[in-house]
Amino acid sequence: MADLTDRYGTEVFSDAVMRKWLPKDVYKKLAATIEEGQPLDLDVANAVAYAMKEWAIQRGATHYAHWFQPLSGITSEKHDSFLDPVGDGTAITKFSGKALVKGEPDASSFPNGGLRATFEARGYTIWDPTSPAFVKDEVLCIPTAFCSYNGEALDKKTPLLRSMTTLDVQAKRILALFGKKPKRVVPSVGDEQEYFLIRKDAYRRRRDLVICGRTLFGATPCKGQELEEHYFGAIRPTVSAYMKDLDNELWALGIPSKTKHNEVAPCQHELAPVYSEVNEAVDNNLLIMEKMKLIASRHDLVCLLHEKPFDGVNGSGKHNNWSLGTEDENLLDPGETPLENLQFVVFLTAVIEAVDNYQDLLRMSAASCGNDHRLGANEAPPAIISIFLGDQLTEVVQTIMDGKASVHAIHGVLDLGADTLPKLERDNTDRNRTSPFAFTGNKFEFRAVGSEANVSDANMVLDTAVAKSLKSMADALEQVPAESFQEAALEYCKQSLIAHRRVLFSGDGYSDNWYEEAERRGLVNNRTTADALPCLVAEKNIELFEEMGVLTRSEVICRYDSKLDKYNKLMNIEATTMVREARRTYRPVITAYATKVAKGLETIRAAGAEEAMQWEQNTLNQLCRGITDINEAIEALDEVHQKAEATVDNQEQANCYAHEVAPAMATLRATVDAMEEIVAADYWPVPTYDDILFYV
Repeated sequence: MADLTDRYGTEVFSDAVMRKWLPKDVYKKLAATIEEGQPLDLDVANAVAYAMKEWAIQRGATHYAHWFQPLSGITSEKHDSFLDPVGDGTAITKFSGKALVKGEPDASSFPNGGLRATFEARGYTIWDPTSPAFVKDEVLCIPTAFCSYNGEALDKKTPLLRSMTTLDVQAKRILALFGKKPKRVVPSVGDEQEYFLIRKDAYRRRRDLVICGRTLFGATPCKGQELEEHYFGAIRPTVSAYMKDLDNELWALGIPSKTKHNEVAPCQHELAPVYSEVNEAVDNNLLIMEKMKLIASRHDLVCLLHEKPFDGVNGSGKHNNWSLGTEDENLLDPGETPLENLQFVVFLTAVIEAVDNYQDLLRMSAASCGNDHRLGANEAPPAIISIFLGDQLTEVVQTIMDGKASVHAIHGVLDLGADTLPKLERDNTDRNRTSPFAFTGNKFEFRAVGSEANVSDANMVLDTAVAKSLKSMADALEQVPAESFQEAALEYCKQSLIAHRRVLFSGDGYSDNWYEEAERRGLVNNRTTADALPCLVAEKNIELFEEMGVLTRSEVICRYDSKLDKYNKLMNIEATTMVREARRTYRPVITAYATKVAKGLETIRAAGAEEAMQWEQNTLNQLCRGITDINEAIEALDEVHQKAEATVDNQEQANCYAHEVAPAMATLRATVDAMEEIVAADYWPVPTYDDILFYV
C-alpha cells in the first residue's frame, strides 16, 4: 500500500510539490492567485517557472509545452526544449516566467469559425494556474487557455473558466441570503468513461474502423449482449493487464482513477474517477482518453472511444456527474436540518429552471456525429432533455407546487407535510437509465454526453444556465426583508417549479408514449446534430452567454460554425469511405462468391443432379439480388453525397447529410450486411463482429 500511495501524483506539479519547491512567499502569492483570482506578477511567475523546470528535469523532462484544447475538442501541444545554447559549444537549461505564462501557436491553423483568416496567424496560449502542470513522455505539459490575437476565445477551457466564475458569483449571492459567505462555490464533476478494447490485428483489417472509428458495415453477431453476462463479469487477463497499466500511469499523473469494470456490450469497459473541480476534471478526462489509446497499443489492443463502434450492441457514453459545492458543503445534498433543506430546495429549483429554459443548449452540448448513432438506443437516453428526480423528491416538489408546504418563521422550520425531505438519505432515488438528466442522491448525472466528447461544452452550458437561474432568484429575493425571506423563497420556488414542471419525467424515456407526451409538453426533440446546432445561435441563447459573461456573440457564432464544419467533414469522410469499401472490398467478393456458386451449379447439373440443388439456386438468386441492391444503394448514396458536397451553406449541408445521406448510408449498410449472412466465411474480406468482439 505504501508503494501505491507513493506512486500517486509523482508526475504532477501539485500543491504538495509547490510547497516543497517554492519559497514560502512565492507559494502564498501563487495560492492567492489560484484560490482568490489575484493577479500574478512577473517575479512570482519567474520563480514558479524556475522551480517547475528544475522539478520537471528531475522527473526526466527535456521539453515543455503549453497544453491546450482547441475547438476540435482534442488537446494540442508544441514542444520546446529547456536547452539554451550559450555560444561556446555548451548550453544551459532555461525556462522563464514569460515562457510559462504565454505561448504563441498558430491561431489560423486551428478551427476558428471564421474569427481568424489564414494570413492572421497570431494566437496566444495563457497559463491556467488552477490546473496543475504535469510531466508526460518527458515533456512538462502546462495547461493553458487559447485565444486569438484580439482576445477571442478559440478553445474549450476559456469559456468553461468563465462559466465557473459567473456560477460562483451568483451562487454566493444566494448563499448570502442564508447567512453564509464561502470563499468559493465550485462545480465538481466525475466523468464515467466508457470504451471498447479490441485486438489490433482485427482493427487493422477493418478500414472503416481505422478511418472512421466505427464499423460502417457488419451483421449482428451470433451472440451479442443478450445473455447480460459481460456486465460486471470477470475481466479477461489481457484486459486486466491493460487496466493495471492504465491505472498506474493515471495515478502517477494525479488522476484519481477509482472504479473499473466490464460494461454491458462484449469488449466494452468503463473507468470512473473520483470527483474533482470541473476544470481539473475536464483536463483529467482528456488525459484519460489519450492514455487509454496509447497504452492499448502496448498490449496489442486498440481502444475505441467512438460512441457507436458496433451496430446492434451498446454504444459508449460519458456520464457527466455534476454537483455544486463550497469548501464546506455540497449544495445539492438534501441535508439534515430544515434550513439546509430550504437551501437545497432553492438550488434544486434553480437547476430545474435552468434545464427547462435551456434544454436545447444542453442537447446541443452533447451533439456529435458519433453520438447521433447512440442517443435513443437501448443504452442511452433519448435526445429529449428531461429530469428524473425519483419518487421522494418528486413528492417533495409536488408538495411545494400544490402549496401544501409552509414555513414557520418563528422556529425557522420548513414544513413539508409528511416530513419527507428531512428523511432523505444520500441514495434516495432509483436509477433511470433512460433519463438524460437524473438526480442521483447529491448530484445530477447528465447521461447524454458521448464517450469521445470533450465535456467542457456540456459543463459550460450547465454552469451558465444554472448561474442565470440563480441570478434571477437573487435579483428577486435580495429585496425581501430578512424576516420574510423563508416564505418568499418558498413561494419563488413554488412558482418556478410550476412554470417548469414540464421538464420533470420519471417514466420510460424509450417508450413511444414519451415522445408523444414530450411533444405535447413542448419539449425540444432535436434528433440529429444538424437539428441541434442551430439553437446555439438562437437570440435567447446568445443573450444568455453575453449576459453571464461566458461568450461574446462572435465567439458563439465561431463555435456554431466550427461544430457545423466538423460534423460535415466527418459525415463526408464516412460517406466516402462507405462507397469505396462497398465498391472495392465487399461487392467484388460477393460477386466472386456468386460466380463460384453458379459454376458449382453448372457442374452438378452436368452430372444430372439438378433437383438436389434447389437450395443452392436459391442462394445464387439471393446473391444476385443482393448485388443489384448494393449497386442501387451505392448509386443512391453517391447521388445524395454529391448533392451534400455541392451545398454551399454549412447548415443546409448538415441538414442534407443528416436527413438524406445518413438514411442512404443505412440502406447501403443493410444490403451489404444481408450478404454477410450468405457468403462463405473464408470469402468474407474483413473480420466480422463475431471475430472482433470475442477473443481470448
